[in-house]
Amino acid sequence: MHDDPASLDFSGDDMYAMGENVLRRVVDHLTSLDQQPAAGDVDAAELCRALREGPPEQGTSLDDLLDPFFNEWVGRSWTASGPGYLAYIPGGGLYPSALADLIADTTNRFTGVWQAAPALVQLESNVIDWFADWMGFPATTRGLLTSGGSLANFGGIVTARERLLGTELRDGVLYTSSQAHHCVLKAARLAGILPDRVRRIPVDEQFRMGLDALSDAIRADQDQGLRPFAVVSSAGTTNTGAVDPLEAIGELCAAHGMWHHVDGAYGAFFHMVPELRPLLAGLSTADSLALDPHKALFLPYGTGALLVRDGEALREAHAGSGSYMPPEALEGFFDPSQYGPELSRPYRGFRAWLPIKLYGTARLRAAVKEKRDLAVEAADAIAALPGVRMVAAPQLSLFAFHLEWRGATQDEQNAATEELMRRVVARQRVMITGCSVDDGRFLARVCVLSFRTRRDRVEACVEDVRDAAQAILAERSVRT
Repeated sequence: MHDDPASLDFSGDDMYAMGENVLRRVVDHLTSLDQQPAAGDVDAAELCRALREGPPEQGTSLDDLLDPFFNEWVGRSWTASGPGYLAYIPGGGLYPSALADLIADTTNRFTGVWQAAPALVQLESNVIDWFADWMGFPATTRGLLTSGGSLANFGGIVTARERLLGTELRDGVLYTSSQAHHCVLKAARLAGILPDRVRRIPVDEQFRMGLDALSDAIRADQDQGLRPFAVVSSAGTTNTGAVDPLEAIGELCAAHGMWHHVDGAYGAFFHMVPELRPLLAGLSTADSLALDPHKALFLPYGTGALLVRDGEALREAHAGSGSYMPPEALEGFFDPSQYGPELSRPYRGFRAWLPIKLYGTARLRAAVKEKRDLAVEAADAIAALPGVRMVAAPQLSLFAFHLEWRGATQDEQNAATEELMRRVVARQRVMITGCSVDDGRFLARVCVLSFRTRRDRVEACVEDVRDAAQAILAERSVRT
């Protein structure tokens, strides 16, 4: 840095040296992911207390800052970018997206309005159009890249509220399943649809929203003088990967003049694979759709998207301006701030545009299909193990199961399944997680979605589940 204490710039040579330093560490980290534990030690309260400090008065060298980050801190976390991360809904984080973020952050252009960076905003508009094409949405579709599925769902619910309720918020009722992601309930509340106007519909034996129960709930609210206005269905729930009957729900919504929003944060990108589209029948007829490119498109965390079939409805819900603003986009062009709540925003478009252009759709499609294939193979192998009951076969690439044996109570089976999960994770080859479903059962769940998860790691998962199940059941047999 310059000796001038007010200068925050670096020389070209300094920037090259800093960049090479960071790049070397990053590449070393990425190329060792297959050797890293699937879940680092996150019992780190003491470490976090030690990290608390006030703002530094003087600067610190880059090496002194990066050494503990790479050598100590990042390892005390779940290895969500690694091949063994089969927990929750994985997101691998494509390397070209990291390069795109470096470019976007260093060029640092304002992309909240078209007029400030027309070509760069056009690239983001292209990405939204590509997503719409993959989802089978029409040319009238408009959308927005968001920080994730939570804000994408929020935007869809706000748009439905504005289009169908106007100022009569308290009359409106929203419906979703008992297995919906919790962000749907939060989004409804933030959109002014309070909890007493949200109906959680029970699910069927495959954890999909029950159609008869949904229809009955709508009629009951109509009889009370309320106004059913929207259904939020799931294209892949977080607990079991269930895909709601999207086509039938869409038809029911159309019959009642309601809005159908699909939370496709986990599963919607499977629709880009033609042979998998029947698994998501009805998705392309939704009024709006939430996507998470940081899941099944493998981008880094912090990349969501919203598509709205009637793009004008999205614009009407979010448009705004001020006397200090530059002119709006020319007719036919995309002005991000008119389609969402943000004016100042990161340039999310480039982190999606660059890898899609670099890899091409065919290669990305092949990677998505591979995850489905691997999950089906793994589920078949695990379902064949003695003592394992497959409760939720993979509708997409997530499946859930539990241990059972004759004479066991549900509490005993739950405890055994939790113990299986702990033993699998303790071997550090894969990380899996669990969930509780409506009837109180605890399920172990596996989600194959990281682009780094290949056949060898899925086979390791099957082996670890097999070994843990055999040991636990043998121990139970000895006790009885």
